[in-house]
Amino acid sequence: MISLRYHVVSIAACFLALAVGVVLGSTALNGSLLSGLAGEKKDLGLQVADLEAQRNALNARLTDADAFAGSMGPKVVAGVLDKRSVVLVTTADARPADRDALKQLVGQAGAAVTGEVQLTSAFADPEKADQLRDVVTRLQPAGSKFPTAGDSGTLAGALFGSVLLLDKTTAKPQSSNEELAAALAGLTDGGFVKTGQDVKPAQLAIVLTGAQATGDGAGDRAATIARFATQLDRSGAGAVLAGDAGSAEGAGALGVVRADTSATSILSTVDNADTSAGRVSTVLALKEQLDGGAGRYGVAGNAQAPAPGVTAPAGN
Repeated sequence: MISLRYHVVSIAACFLALAVGVVLGSTALNGSLLSGLAGEKKDLGLQVADLEAQRNALNARLTDADAFAGSMGPKVVAGVLDKRSVVLVTTADARPADRDALKQLVGQAGAAVTGEVQLTSAFADPEKADQLRDVVTRLQPAGSKFPTAGDSGTLAGALFGSVLLLDKTTAKPQSSNEELAAALAGLTDGGFVKTGQDVKPAQLAIVLTGAQATGDGAGDRAATIARFATQLDRSGAGAVLAGDAGSAEGAGALGVVRADTSATSILSTVDNADTSAGRVSTVLALKEQLDGGAGRYGVAGNAQAPAPGVTAPAGN
């Protein structure tokens, strides 16, 4: 006769067997799983090492190429801007090293830099747009024509163009020395610009910016610089908006210009001005502007070619 004790022992034995099976099974599974993960880790490590080696090789090639462009740049641009004049406008995030290198190359191209003006962060601040618009309108030189109902960037570009650029037909100043001084003083007092000494009008302009804008109002800030440079171009013999690759993104000033066909038809852009090759392209783009052309140059996906006169690789 089967007793209650027999049933209890049988059930306990079943549970014990089940527990032992689970432990043994999980141990075998864990060993297999860990072995597989270790193998995958090793493979991933090899892939990372291979990618790092490729990256280092590419960086070395880029460094060599930029060094070559730096050494050959002065010879490439020699004389292309002979007896021309250029005014240099920089945004708050433009790197001083890029500005200085570009200024030097402009001189090696035969042109004179007639002055430097730095736009402060307040210039493109959406919250200061109305204030900038009021200051610009108040400083409008007598006889000059500004766009009607324009945004602050466009109006500022019109003011800068009227006092900082020579007439593209006559190569004569479009305003008096007093009007130039008043415009720069008014913008400085308003906190919108910082200027160097003895700024004079020029035939051409370079607007040098940095990377793409970030944070709240990034798109508005980029649009202000883009519209400023575009209107500045309309006021003289030509202008180039230059920055780094980030500036060609959607939240960058170059990206805004390149998304506007009416702007790209007149304003040249260069998206790698932080390199020797890009600075050479900027100078060559100024020459192209003098000849009535315009283009999008650099390494970003929305560039049409590496430099003026250079055919883009297939697929770009």
